[in-house]
Amino acid sequence: MTIQSKASETIDRAKSMFGKQVDMLGKQKEKVSELIAGVGNKISRFGDNPRVKKLIEPVSVFIRMVKAHFNGSHKLANSTLGLILLALVYFVSPIDIIPDFLGLIGYADDLSVVLAIYAKIQDEIADFLDWERTQV
Repeated sequence: MTIQSKASETIDRAKSMFGKQVDMLGKQKEKVSELIAGVGNKISRFGDNPRVKKLIEPVSVFIRMVKAHFNGSHKLANSTLGLILLALVYFVSPIDIIPDFLGLIGYADDLSVVLAIYAKIQDEIADFLDWERTQV
């Protein structure tokens, strides 16, 4: 199995768990704000965990992309927005393939989903980061 097919399989598993929730979320700006707050809370609570530390940079890029999308300064394709929201919902949810309460191993699936989505939308991320550098 190739890395790309493994990443796609990981994303598909996450979609099967949270796809409907993410579809509804993308249309509700206030719910997205709550999601972002939840992500921040989880990072502050578990930021010392080595697996969570690996998630901080990709998750922070996702948050900036979502904020720019919803404030109208940098619009994302619906498919990209959906994948980013999926990553954030999966990260925040304590109930996923490997529950977070299992400690260090519980973040392995969070890491795999976030990094798979990060890799899948790498071109959009590069465009966003280029755009972000021009903003002063």
